[in-house]
Amino acid sequence: MRFSTISANTLSMLLVSLASIATASGQTATSKLNPNEPLEKYDNPPAFIYRLESGPRMISPYGSFISYQVNVDAQGNNIIGDAANEPSIAVDPTDGNKMTIGWRQFNSVSSNFRQGGWGYTTDGGIHWTFPGVLENNVFRSDPVLNSNETGNFFYLSLRESFYDDIWRSTNGGSSWTRLTFGDVSGGDKQWFTIDRTNGTGHGFQYQAWSTSGNNWGGRQFSRSTDGGATWMNPIFLPSSPVWGTLDVDTNGNLFIGGAANFTSPFWCLRSSNAQNPAVTPTFDQVTQVSLGGSLDFGDPGGPNPGGLVGQLFLAVDRSGGATNNNVYMVASVQPTGFTSGTDVMFARSTDGGLTFSAPHRINDDPINHNKWHWFGTLAVAPNGRIDSVWLDSRNAANNLDSQLFYSYSTDGGVTWSPNVAVSNSFNPLEGWPQQNKIGDYITIVSDNTGGDVAYPATYNFNPSRGQHEQDVYFVRVSPTGGPTPTPTATATATATPTATATATTTATATPTATATATATATPTATATTTPSTTPTATPRPTPTPRSGPSPRPRPTPLPRP
Repeated sequence: MRFSTISANTLSMLLVSLASIATASGQTATSKLNPNEPLEKYDNPPAFIYRLESGPRMISPYGSFISYQVNVDAQGNNIIGDAANEPSIAVDPTDGNKMTIGWRQFNSVSSNFRQGGWGYTTDGGIHWTFPGVLENNVFRSDPVLNSNETGNFFYLSLRESFYDDIWRSTNGGSSWTRLTFGDVSGGDKQWFTIDRTNGTGHGFQYQAWSTSGNNWGGRQFSRSTDGGATWMNPIFLPSSPVWGTLDVDTNGNLFIGGAANFTSPFWCLRSSNAQNPAVTPTFDQVTQVSLGGSLDFGDPGGPNPGGLVGQLFLAVDRSGGATNNNVYMVASVQPTGFTSGTDVMFARSTDGGLTFSAPHRINDDPINHNKWHWFGTLAVAPNGRIDSVWLDSRNAANNLDSQLFYSYSTDGGVTWSPNVAVSNSFNPLEGWPQQNKIGDYITIVSDNTGGDVAYPATYNFNPSRGQHEQDVYFVRVSPTGGPTPTPTATATATATPTATATATTTATATPTATATATATATPTATATTTPSTTPTATPRPTPTPRSGPSPRPRPTPLPRP
């Protein structure tokens, strides 16, 4: 009876939400739904949970790198039977020990109903607290988190109606306040950035989204001049780029990157007047960029058959040094002319987005179109170093099991360090919450000594289902080859956390089933203090330059169901 009541209530809410699309903010109700795009739509009611089982949280060492599970219960244990994926991380720039990660929370893998989950840490990522979801029994997806220069966190969340809202935390992510009310912005696969410069656009938030799952007749961009509380009427973007991100240079210029036609080519847009609150932003520069291939999604032979193999990430260097205001773009692309496999491809602009370099392949393994280098992303440190991470199947006999890999550049992307595996291998095809995917992206935030990464993996084993679970993990990467202090870190500077009578004691008292499944040989019961027997993967000091492939014409892909 309870299940039927929930289903009826949810259906009523859905009908109301769909009806509101026609009248929201006086906009024309022209929703452009691309049947090829895996939309973040409501398809299952909330699942009734009869009980929640728990087990020790997963702490997964690999060489000198340690991945800590983020989505844990109040006692710091793994929640058995749920799923968490598509994580986005934000770091307090005034205190690197304070971070928050948002994710898509599935309370039960028996339902696709997802909510806005989040966790926070105050000790550099060793221990995480998961207080709950933004709103109970409210469908949410596509979490995107960011922070301003004073350490306030912001959480952008997509609702089932394909509108979104912004939430703010002023206490390190321990609680959130909703800022945006009403259907005023957003669409499927939305992203945003915050202007941290000292110009006229200081504190402005800029947001872009897809042309599909779009309530604005294809309009994709909006701006908030009051920290996310109110948003301007959405406008069209030149060339309609999708599945990309935004950033701001030191002069306050806004850059937006994305893909055309959900595949390629790629575009870099610049607005020099978005920082002027008195005008509607215009885009004075539109540059086509080659990354040597196209985005891939819904690929039945890939590691994420129900979702994207990666999106486009754009980041701007604000170091103030020789590479200041360089614009960088990276994406996991399927090389032109091939129908399987992806590479992490990079391009850079040294003239403010006017022109871009030839595409450069970051993953340095031998070319093999059966291998997947997916969910490629990047971040730029305040000192100008570029960090890139991605999931990688190069070491898998089945070409699908994946590890997190890392590479960095200290010369503006001209050369890259040898690739380093920083996690154990996992099977991305397990733990699906009725939707055949493990999200659409991973994220990294960099500081002068390293990068903080949020990624999904399936290390924990669920014996009742006979397979591993999707969970969210945090790992610290750095050019030195292992954990390094965050800017204000003390105890977190070491790889061995101090035992306490809280979540860590419970989590590490006994080994978990996943400790063997992840191929980490730990003869003792405490995964946090015993290093794995896998070789320490340390980047070599001198990176080797590699040339990228020449762009080749790509035929329009056939529609996928």
